[in-house]
Parts: sequence; structure tokens; C-alpha cells
Amino acid sequence: QVQLVESGGGLVQAGGSLRLSCAASGSIFSIKSMGWYRQGPGKQRELVALITSGNSTNTAKSVKGRFTISRDNAKNMVYLQMNSLKPEDTGVYYCNAILSFERLPGSYQYWGQGTQVTVSS
Repeated sequence: QVQLVESGGGLVQAGGSLRLSCAASGSIFSIKSMGWYRQGPGKQRELVALITSGNSTNTAKSVKGRFTISRDNAKNMVYLQMNSLKPEDTGVYYCNAILSFERLPGSYQYWGQGTQVTVSS
């Protein structure tokens, strides 16, 4: 059983900062990538940022220069440092992981339960 548990969401004023954390637990063999997606009110879920096991990153244009993704491979954790937050950053932020198991072929995608981020103007 794999679990992704997010923390760090909350209410912040525009221009403020938040740091999201996500911990992956369970019988995981390896994690190929971890990332953050978000879903704003009335919007589709979209990629915010992801990071591979080799520390390559992909960051959405809308947050580039403001958000930084990082990862602790030893702890199976991923972080999202969010600075200069804007009201349009409001939404539920979901942790995502692509991982594999020792005795099972292939890769599998898991999601966290989501954490709310609200940015007031």
C-alpha cells in the first residue's frame, strides 16, 4: 500500500510564501518522478512542477521564477517552495509520484489527497 501525504497548505496574502511537503510511504522500490499538480476553482488539474530521480525539473511557465521544486530521495519526499504568491495560485495542490515495485513490472502513478492553498488579494 502506497500513501502520499501532503502538508503545508493554508491561507496567505498575495505576495506571501508557503512551502508544501509530500511524503511517500509503502513498499516502494524506486520513485521515477515526483511532482505537484493543482486544480483551481472551475479549472482542470494542471502540472505545477515535477522532478525526476536524477533531479531534472519541469516547471509550469505560470510559476517559473516564483516556485521551486526539490526532492529528498533518501526520505522519499518532495517539496514545493512557493514565493510571491498570487490569487490565481489558489487551488487544491496534489502530490504525484511515478514509482515502481521490486517484484512487479512497470511503473505506477499515485496521488495524494490534496492540500488547499488560498491566496487572498
